[in-house]
Amino acid sequence: MLNKLAEFALTQRLLTLLFTLLLIAAGVQAWREIPIDAFPDVSTTQVKLILKAPGMTPEEVEARIVAPIETEMLGIPKQRLLRSVAKYALTDITIDFEDGTDIYWARQQVAERLSAAMGDLPAGVSGGMAPITTPLSEMFMFTVEGPLPLDERRAILDWVIRPQLRTLAGVADVNSLGGFARTFEVAPDNAAMSARGVTLPELMAALETNLKNDGAGRLTEGEEVWVVRIEGAVKSLDDIAAIVVKRAGGVPVRVADIAHVRLSSLTRYGGVTKNGQGEAVEGLVLGLKGANAQKVAALVKQRLKEIAPGLPRGVTVVPFYDRSDLVERAIGTVSKALMEAVVLVLVLLFLFLGNVRAALTVAVVLPLSALAAFWLMRRFGLSANLMSLGGLAIAIGLLVDAAVVVVENIVTRLSAPPFSKGGPGGISSPQPGANLDKSPLPPFEKGGYARPPKLHEVYRAVREVSAPTTAGVLIILIVFLPLLSLEGLEGKLFIPVALTIVFALGAALLLSLTVVPALGALIIKEG
Repeated sequence: MLNKLAEFALTQRLLTLLFTLLLIAAGVQAWREIPIDAFPDVSTTQVKLILKAPGMTPEEVEARIVAPIETEMLGIPKQRLLRSVAKYALTDITIDFEDGTDIYWARQQVAERLSAAMGDLPAGVSGGMAPITTPLSEMFMFTVEGPLPLDERRAILDWVIRPQLRTLAGVADVNSLGGFARTFEVAPDNAAMSARGVTLPELMAALETNLKNDGAGRLTEGEEVWVVRIEGAVKSLDDIAAIVVKRAGGVPVRVADIAHVRLSSLTRYGGVTKNGQGEAVEGLVLGLKGANAQKVAALVKQRLKEIAPGLPRGVTVVPFYDRSDLVERAIGTVSKALMEAVVLVLVLLFLFLGNVRAALTVAVVLPLSALAAFWLMRRFGLSANLMSLGGLAIAIGLLVDAAVVVVENIVTRLSAPPFSKGGPGGISSPQPGANLDKSPLPPFEKGGYARPPKLHEVYRAVREVSAPTTAGVLIILIVFLPLLSLEGLEGKLFIPVALTIVFALGAALLLSLTVVPALGALIIKEG
């Protein structure tokens, strides 16, 4: 099998070159498409539910919200862990699934159970599933700076910047932090309400009823139909103040008569400060699980540049965390190590082989095996990160082992003195498709020396070392196989390392038995 592979590469050199060019193209394309991140994603397949219950204590949240939902979530296929946290007016329920579970299938299962449980929850409970993110999904952070007050900057973030960023590919959500989220506030005056005989439920019912538009049927006149519409949605504080709560003795009691209507903000449970110099308004861009961090960050920066001209005078967006910087530093560190290793390997090859052509023949294996590894990583869904590329850096010295043995034997055979002079007509090289193993060698001729055709020598050199070289590489590969059996966090960290090494070494062995002999026969001189 191995000999047939080498024979095919030598007799079909043009086809071997074509396959090599296809490998280069596929590897380059895979490198462009492969997800690039600083670290591997070690998170489990997880679905998170976040529900709000205004006014409820943690005990009430636990008893009236968490317990019914947890009961409904029990028994979901492939479920590994169910946990929850109950806080004042808020609950966080997390369902972990087995590794390898499709996240969209898991969310569908949870959504079906959640819809069945929502009908049994108290009125006023809102929320649902959190975006498809992981603990490593924080891609980009920025602050909204300018002379405007905090509430106006927060409004710009909520209503101008955030909606546009959420449309980008790979963005799961954009969180608004800090500042004041503006809202209309109605503060009841107990004395005024008591004097006019208005209860709190009546006030709440009046506000809910008058805060929406509604339809009132149609009017038909001839061939025309008029749609009647009642506009009840408020647009200002005056609209709220003018809402009629009830009529006492024919006199309307309005909201302004029994409550204070003013602009306010939602209750804050924290704040954002910048450099210890006061409060700030922050935007946090979260990426989808498995998204390419570099591409997401680049899209966010491009969109922020497009948004900037439309912001109020003096308002700017100032980034302070860019995940792509971390990715570039991590990839740069590994790339530097790879380049240094390649240079050292080339120097050592030249020193020990003593032949520039032979050293270059061996060196070709390095980029080609790396490109083959990238293509396989893309096919198997691996990302390029500190761990996987670190595995490639570890394997750099091992990648040329087989090629060094093959090239050294080729050089030795081609440098040996000839044993026969050959016939008067000379010895022609075998035609494409010829069987080198069965091609007759030229007979000894009395009184002179000659050597077999160059391709014969190269083929025999490869045949002599193909079996031991393959055995040596397989022994190295077997060493890394136990890493593939790791599970959990350890598996997510070290399996990409092992797979990258296996991909690169396997490709290097295949190249050493095909491309290296074909190239060696072309550029390594005889004698």
